[in-house]
Amino acid sequence: MSDTAGIANARFLHTMIRVMDLEKSLDFYTQKLGMKLIRKRDYPTGKFTLAFVGYGDEEDSTVIELTHNWDQQEPYAHGGAFGHLALGVPDVYKTCEQLAAAGVKIPRPAGPMAHGGTIIAFIEDPDGYKIELVQRG
Repeated sequence: MSDTAGIANARFLHTMIRVMDLEKSLDFYTQKLGMKLIRKRDYPTGKFTLAFVGYGDEEDSTVIELTHNWDQQEPYAHGGAFGHLALGVPDVYKTCEQLAAAGVKIPRPAGPMAHGGTIIAFIEDPDGYKIELVQRG
């Protein structure tokens, strides 16, 4: 592939998800998953707030953009195309124990993948977005 457009130097910046209750989502991502709130800004004329969370600085890490539309009354449909976010953790079993104790929903408990052996689990954020935990290291 030619680098005429500079795409070879591109970097994945963030993934955006829409959330119903921003404070609940911020609590989940910062307190339960240990991310930090990088920045948060209200846009009164557009009636929405953007909050960016992640494990590192936006300069060199991919983050999650939480979008809260102030007038949204109904939960968002996740659609059939969205799958999940994924986090690498050192011990999926221990992470699931800690998250379960904190009240996090775990629809797929820790264990080996059916066709590969990698240890994984799936948890859900307050809006029902699936997050895969993958054993790393």
